This record gives sequence, structure tokens and C-alpha cells, in this order.
Amino acid sequence: MTAIIGWDIGGAHVKAARAENGRIVAVTQRACAPHLGLAHLEAPIRETLAELGPATRHRVTMTAELSDAFEDRATGVVSVAALAAREIGADDIRFYAGARGFVGRSEIASAAEAVASANWRASGELVAQHCRDALFIDLGSTTTDLVPIRDGRVAAQGVTDAERLACGELAYAGFSRGAPQAYARFAPINGQWTPLVNEAFASMADVRRVLGDLCEGESSADLSPTADGRPKTVAASRARLARLLGRDGSGLSDRQAHALAAYLARAQMRLIEDQIALLASRDAVAPDAPFIGAGVGRMLARRLAASQGRGYRDFSEFIIAPEELRAAAANCAPAAALALVEI
Repeated sequence: MTAIIGWDIGGAHVKAARAENGRIVAVTQRACAPHLGLAHLEAPIRETLAELGPATRHRVTMTAELSDAFEDRATGVVSVAALAAREIGADDIRFYAGARGFVGRSEIASAAEAVASANWRASGELVAQHCRDALFIDLGSTTTDLVPIRDGRVAAQGVTDAERLACGELAYAGFSRGAPQAYARFAPINGQWTPLVNEAFASMADVRRVLGDLCEGESSADLSPTADGRPKTVAASRARLARLLGRDGSGLSDRQAHALAAYLARAQMRLIEDQIALLASRDAVAPDAPFIGAGVGRMLARRLAASQGRGYRDFSEFIIAPEELRAAAANCAPAAALALVEI
């Protein structure tokens, strides 16, 4: 039996998928916080390995190098790779370097620029094996990757995060993490434009919870703590959003709270739509190409496709796994792709 574990080691989550003989048999993710100290990255990796068990091969991609735990991204790549190799402890462990493929431990320092935040390309390559033309949208908890697929290959223009942000292939707009006031300076309340307080009072998870896109309680789509440490309930989310207006939760009616959340959600979606428009301006996406959705927020990718008159396909369609695991694998697309595809 050939067992491969694909790892996606991020600044907020450690995600992993185990494949046996080309079929996903387990998927897991854990919250992590390397900015609080590397022990907060080591423990989730160790716990994940204990859950998934030993494997023949380990394939690793990362975004944790962006954490401010590290002085710069290159230092972060080398540090995360060393940490992962130590905690995983496997002889066959290789690191994904985007278009270069996989590199070993000895090549990490020289390949750091290619290894840094290359996870988007791993899942994009899997999509390209199934779709000749598409826009792959991985809408995760923190960011949205927008990967054009043309003629059966990844046709991204950018490689680094800075390049991808500038050319429309990355948006810091996620389903649950991030601040709502990052997308709007004002919100309409009682017929007036009210400035939003620029404090960490709420997150996009509160917006999703009020809208009904996120259930109350702990969810794989929302593993981060709340801004105020209070529960993940609709009532508590309403109170957190009200603070952005300088109000208490009791100062908003049900209708007003829902309208506020809907406004903030639309403001975030406009940022993603602007990046798609930038891609369209250089003909990066074929006119009839479908949108392919992955990530915990892929329901929003489906809505984007409908609003733009596009077809939609779910990343889970490309995953060989028991039915009950396919959705989880689509939530952790880069990890699943690395487990399934020898790129």
C-alpha cells in the first residue's frame, strides 16, 4: 500500500489529507497560531500526524512563512520546513515549490521564494487535469485564490503573494477571518451613513453567522476564537458587529442587524469581483469558462458564478474519496491535491 499525506501548513490552520493508493481516506484540520510562538505550530502538526498515522510519503506546502513570527519570508520557509521535517520525522518528505515541483530539505534555502505560499498552485494543477478552461476560486477562511486555467494548464501571471495581489489572482478576503471594516468605511443605519470603528471588535465569521451562512458553535469553517472571547452565537455576533457602529447589540433590530451583515458581505464580495474583473481585462479567463469552487467559503464561489452567468463545478468532483470525505477534502484543497497528485 502506498500512503501519502499532503500537508498545507498555514498561519491559521494546519490541514492534512491522507491518500492510500490514490484515494483520500482521511482529512483533518487544526487551528494554529505561530505568531504566538512556534510551539503553537509544532503541536498541531504533531497531533495531526498522530491522527492520520504513518505514511510512505509526505508532501508539504505552506503559507505559515508569512507569520510575523519570522523576520522575513525566506527565514520563515526554512524554519517551517525544518519544524515540519522534525515533527513529521519521515525519510520521504518533500516540499512543494510551485512550477518547480518538489524539492528536498537540502534545497529549501535556495528554493525558498518558490516554496513560499505556493499552495494555490497545487490545487490549481489538479483542476487543470480536469478542466481545459476555468477560473479556480479557492475561498478559504482568510484569503481567496483566483487561478486562471487555460488550455489545460495553470495560466497564472503572478507567483509571489505581492505579484498575485497586483494582478488579480489573490484577494485578502476570506469566509470567516479578517475584519469587516477592511471592506467598507461606512455602513447604512437608519437612513444615515455611519463610519465603522476601526477596532478588532468583530470578524467576517460574525457576518456569516448573522446571515445564516455559518451555524452557531464551533465549525471547521471557523476555528479561530471570537474577537471578545464570547460564544459563537447569532446574538453574540450581532453584539460584536454593533460595536463596529459604536452601539450595543440591543441597539439593532433583527432587520437592521441582518441588513448590516448583508452590506458588509457584499462589500467583501466586491473586492473579489474587482479581482475577477482585472483578470478578465487581460483575457485570463475564457468567456464560457466555469468557476471551480474550493475552500470553506466555496458556497460564495457558487453565488459568484450565478451572478456572472457562469457555470459552476465543485472541487469535490475531482476528489477520489468516500462521499462523506469529499467535502472536507475540498475544504482543504491544496493538502488533498498534494496527497493525490505527484506534480
